[in-house]
This record gives sequence, structure tokens and C-alpha cells, in this order.
Amino acid sequence: MTQASAPTPRSIARKYFLAFFAAVVVPLFANGIVEAWFGYRDQRAQLNELLGVEARAAASRIQSFIDGIRDQLGWMVQLPWTAGSDDRQRLDALRLLRQVPAVMTLTVVDGTGKERLRVSRVGLNQIGSGVDRSAEAAVLGARAARVWYGPVTFYRGSEPFMTIAVAGNRASVGIAIAEINLKLIWDVISAIRVGQTGQAFVLDDPGRLIAHPDISLVLRGGDEAVARPLSTLRDVIRAAGDKSAIGKDASGSAVIAAMAPIPGVDWTVIVSQPLVEAFGPIYGALWRTGALLLLGMAFAGALAFWLARRMTGPIRLLEYGTEQIGAGHLDHRIEIASADELGRLAARFNAMAGELALSQERQERIARLKRFLAPQVAELVDRTGDDGVLEARRVEVAVIFGDLRGFTAFSAKTPPDDVMQVLAEYFTALGRVITTHGATLTSFTGDGLMVLVNAPVSCPDPGLTAVRLAIGMQDAVQPLVAEWRAKGYAIGFGVGAAMETATVGRIGYEDRCDYTAIGPVVNLAARLCSAAEDRQILIDAVLFQNARDCAEITPLGARQLKGLASGVPVFAILR
Repeated sequence: MTQASAPTPRSIARKYFLAFFAAVVVPLFANGIVEAWFGYRDQRAQLNELLGVEARAAASRIQSFIDGIRDQLGWMVQLPWTAGSDDRQRLDALRLLRQVPAVMTLTVVDGTGKERLRVSRVGLNQIGSGVDRSAEAAVLGARAARVWYGPVTFYRGSEPFMTIAVAGNRASVGIAIAEINLKLIWDVISAIRVGQTGQAFVLDDPGRLIAHPDISLVLRGGDEAVARPLSTLRDVIRAAGDKSAIGKDASGSAVIAAMAPIPGVDWTVIVSQPLVEAFGPIYGALWRTGALLLLGMAFAGALAFWLARRMTGPIRLLEYGTEQIGAGHLDHRIEIASADELGRLAARFNAMAGELALSQERQERIARLKRFLAPQVAELVDRTGDDGVLEARRVEVAVIFGDLRGFTAFSAKTPPDDVMQVLAEYFTALGRVITTHGATLTSFTGDGLMVLVNAPVSCPDPGLTAVRLAIGMQDAVQPLVAEWRAKGYAIGFGVGAAMETATVGRIGYEDRCDYTAIGPVVNLAARLCSAAEDRQILIDAVLFQNARDCAEITPLGARQLKGLASGVPVFAILR
């Protein structure tokens, strides 16, 4: 089964850096976006208003230009045509051509539709030609609506012209028909400026260019290559609900434009401004915001780096301190001068290290005490901090020795590992009993051991306790003896105990000491143990006197024990 790889450790400095950096940069970036959006919206509203006003103003001026021509034509048909009025009409027509330079040709038709007068700037003047014009569109349109505007045409494929027909108040008065050179609208269009480079132009209903500041575009006579992008721009504005819209001009440049209609002639005035200029304030604000954002990012980066280093420096010290403590250097301390949470954490860490040092010292002291004291006695000495009970003193003490019978022969013919296994089981069983009775195990001697009762901590009835402990030791070892013999090990266990006043206390040197007892009672207990057979517990007369009422004891008489000058009364505890 494939194990998942451990996650790659990440530096806390990097996390803090990113957090601090984002805390400064994100608000700046959000503020820049919000400012740009509101700036764009406000600028767009201003452009809508400005371009719309300019477009309507241009449409009004062009409308006034056309209305002026219409009114002048209206004066030509105020009176009916009569005999002898030809000269008067001719003079009025010439006067109109002088007053209205846009009129190229003026034709007057009487009430029957016959041509009575024709004056022109580019052709011959005619009076009384009598040509029937009653079926022409200009005559029919003027009779139907009094004022008729003809479609735009391009004279010789370049100059835009339009025909205007005005009928008199009465049908007998006749109709004045004028051909207008629309090139003169250039004066109106070229005067319109929006900003530095904004301009206006005029399209007729089919989308042909009628007027433009660049007269060369107009003189190209409705070239589709010129008119198509402008007509497309008009469609975009219409799709936007006649508000300003963004599109392309004749040169393909992006512009924002608005339009206004010219009633009657079905023309459209479009006022446009290049986007670069129209949104120049926005672009400038964006550049300023970008510069501020870069400065803010630089400041945020420096601040985040400084704060991250300021925070992670103490953390690294804490990490290093933890490693030192883990390595056992409990005297290591962390020096953080700040009075904030990190400083308090360092102080607590140092306090913890001190407590660990004290705890380790205590554990070592307890471990040393447990070498020759019962665990509860060692804990008591450590808790009270008084080891005076270990000092040398004279006290009545019960001494118990235990020893395996036949161990020497067993160990001589048994593998060492098996011998060590037997001893481990043997001492483990005895250790539990000794601890239970609160006795003190002073030493191990091969397969034997020495136990003290009533030292260093006194007990209410040491004699009775010693007898019970001796019985408990036999009861704990005999099941093991049965198992060993089942394996073919000829081993037994004997116990000897005696009680008398002896000197007890620590013995040894500075780095190593034991707690033991010195006196004849120790030798007597050892000799009794040597004389005891398997399953036997031999005690002296003092223990017999202390425990004869609580255990079945039989006297064995006086025995001569090795190392003792006279016979010693020996007693056996029956189990």
C-alpha cells in the first residue's frame, strides 16, 4: 500500500508575510478598482451630457441653416405670377442667390406647374421657358406638404447637393425649387469641437456622409469605405438607446459618440471624441492609482517582511530552546526582551525549563532512593525533602535473607540466558511482596537478597511484619520453584530472619551509596538463611516471641551456626 508523502513544511515567516502583505495590498487594490469604476461612471455620465448637448446644438444650427434657405424660398412665392412681373421675379431671384450662397440653382414654377424662371450660378438663366414640371417629385411633394426636401445627390460624384421645394400659400402662387450645395454645411460642422480632437459629422438617412470637418471625405461622394464605419457607429448609438456609445470612426480609431436627429431632412448629426482623450482623466487616475499601488505594495512588502521577521525571530528562539530542552539541556534559557505575548511566552518557557530541571533532579533523587528504599518510602523522603531518616542510628530492626537452594550447581550447567531468566522471575516476584509490606531491600548478592523491616521508616509491629513478609516471600517463590523443577532445574528457596538492635544508615561514597544495617543480627539472619532448606523459614528467638501468637512456629532447638561461638535457638515457621 502506497503511503501518502508527508506535507512539505512551510515557513511561518512566509505565512505572516503573505498575510501582512495582503492586508495592505488588497484594500489598496480594491480601493483602486472602486475609484476607477466610479470615476469611469462619472466620466461617462459627463460625456453623455457633453456629447449630447453638442450633437443637439449642431443639429439645431444645421436646422437653422436649412430653415433659413426655406424661409428665403418662401419669399419667392408670396405673390401670384402675373404679366409683367418677370423682371421683378428675376431681380428677387438674383437677390436670393446673393443672400444665400448655398443655393446653386433657383427655379420658379407657376400654379399650373410650368417653369417661369430659372437662375443659376453654373448655368444660363432662363425666363418664361414654359417647361412643364408638374409631374416632378419636387412639385408634387411641395403641393402635398408645402415644403419638400429631396434626397442627397452628389454632383459629379463629389459635392453633395439637395433639392428644396417650397409652395406658396395658394396653389396659384406657384412653387420655388432650389438646388442646395451642402458643402457649405462644413462651416457649421468644422466649428464644433469637443475637447482637443473631438469632431462632428452628418449622415443622411441611407448613411452617406454629408458633412465632415475633413472635406476630402465628403467629396469622395458617398464612398462606402468611408460611410460604412460611420453608419455602423450610428447603428451602435441607436442600439444604446440614443445615448453615447463606443465604436469606430472612419479611420478605425476607437471613439465615444452621441447623435441628434435633424427633423424634416432625416439626417443625423454625430459628435464623437477619441477614447484616449475622452477617458484621459480616467487613464490618468488609473496611472496614479497604479503608482500608488506599486508604492503601497513596496511599503506593504517592507512592512510585512519586518513584522514577519519580528515575529518569527522569537519563534525561532523558542523552537531552538525546545530542541535544547528535548536534548536534555535543562539549563537553557530564552532571552526575549519584548513585553508582549512572545515575551510572556518566553518567560513561561524559562519557568517550564526550570520546573523540568527540578522535576528531573527529583526523579533522579527518587531513583537513587528507590535503590534501597521501598518506593513509597522514597516518595515520602522526596516529598518532605528530609532524608534525615537515612542517617546512621541505632534501632531495633528485623533482617530477612532469602537464597536459592542448589543455585550454584544449577548455574554451572545451565546456559547464562536461562540463568538470567530464572533470576529475573525470582527477583520480580520477591520485589512485589517486599514493596507490599513496606520493607527496605538493601542489596542483591547473586541469588540472595537482604531486606530490612523497621528501618529507615519505623512500623508499628516490626516482628509481626517480618514474619508475614517471610511467609509472603516463600508463597511468591514456591510456584516458580515448581515451574523450574518441571523444566528439570533442581532449585529451592530458603528464608532466614532475625530481629535485634543494629546500626542502620547510608554507607558508601559521594556518587554511590547504599542503605544497610550493621550488627550481629545481620550475621545471624544470614546464617539462618544458609541453614534453611527449600520451603523452610528459620527465625531466631526474638522473632519467635513477637510472632508466636499469629503463626504456627515449631522450635528446632539450639543449633551451631557457622561463625557463631555457641548454639543458637532456632525456630521454623510452619506453612
